[in-house]
Amino acid sequence: MLHAAGVWFSYRPAEGGRQTLEDVTVDVERGDLLGIIGPNGSGKTTLLKLLGGVLSPRSGSIALDRQPLSAWSRRDIAARLAFVPQDTHAPFDFSVLDIALMGRFPHLGAFALEGPEDLAIARRALAATGTAQFASRQFNTLSGGERQRVVIAAALAQGPEVMLLDEPTASLDVGHQLGVQTLLRHLNAEKGVTMVLSTHDLNLAAALCRRLVLLKGGRVLSSGPTQDVLTSDSVRALYDVQADVQAHARAGHLTVVPLGPA
Repeated sequence: MLHAAGVWFSYRPAEGGRQTLEDVTVDVERGDLLGIIGPNGSGKTTLLKLLGGVLSPRSGSIALDRQPLSAWSRRDIAARLAFVPQDTHAPFDFSVLDIALMGRFPHLGAFALEGPEDLAIARRALAATGTAQFASRQFNTLSGGERQRVVIAAALAQGPEVMLLDEPTASLDVGHQLGVQTLLRHLNAEKGVTMVLSTHDLNLAAALCRRLVLLKGGRVLSSGPTQDVLTSDSVRALYDVQADVQAHARAGHLTVVPLGPA
């Protein structure tokens, strides 16, 4: 449903800036739970922004349901694709319910205000993410894990077909990491939301994602089912680190244990 083909991108092409992405091809299938992993500066966030229409490729193409993303209006893209950023701080003193209601913006006409249906959708999104009890709280008074779930609720209130998440568990403790992981799995399995997420957490990727894209230096090293592409060799190629990658019987998925520099 979402396809990037031969994408090249540079942030400062007129100044001869280096290519951030080089000839990247990625397929996102309906119902997918796709992870993008790679070292700092590999282009993970840039690729997410290109898939979400926030950025436009220098060359190559990105299509949503076989139509070029450039042919869609910004409002139509926002109604189909939701982007969840790393930074979950609000610049103003909004309530949690206000944050969730912001997800309804793509569905409102010019100068229209949220109605009872929008309010109901926002409250259902808060309930689905376990944050309904915070509705009247100021967003910036919540913990990092609570804010992350509220931002996911706002994305869910958009009614998107695809959710793009940039480092959804960054800076969270292990309890909140597991909470967000469980929430994303539930939204994918029960709500049918297609998901693409970038992460530095290889164990999160192993536990949550059915398929992975491995990025390094703006290029795709490999992609495919998690159990096939997440290996000791691929971790070494990505990070120059030796790692033990094995299936964990009790966890039911691969686990990655870094052992030292390659």
